[in-house]
Amino acid sequence: MYAVIRRYEGVADAAEAGRRVHEGFVPLIRQVRGFVAYHFVDAGDGVMVSTGVFQDRAGAEESTERAADFVRDRLAELLPQPPQVTAGEVVAHS
Repeated sequence: MYAVIRRYEGVADAAEAGRRVHEGFVPLIRQVRGFVAYHFVDAGDGVMVSTGVFQDRAGAEESTERAADFVRDRLAELLPQPPQVTAGEVVAHS
């Protein structure tokens, strides 16, 4: 499995960002081949973190492309800074 973590800073409205992600992005990400799980977390102080898990690297990379498009088209005013992206192979899980 492969995971991708995106950290967004300077989030203007966490509740609204969460609503838009839940209603618009989650259905898109679930369509990615190899999708396993996705979470969008309000870490407080204007920080939100997304985690996605996929069966392979290709799914994780596609999710990052879809996330960039979604943020540009639907969240740019709420997530004004580009995310810090970390991705890699899952080496332990339960």
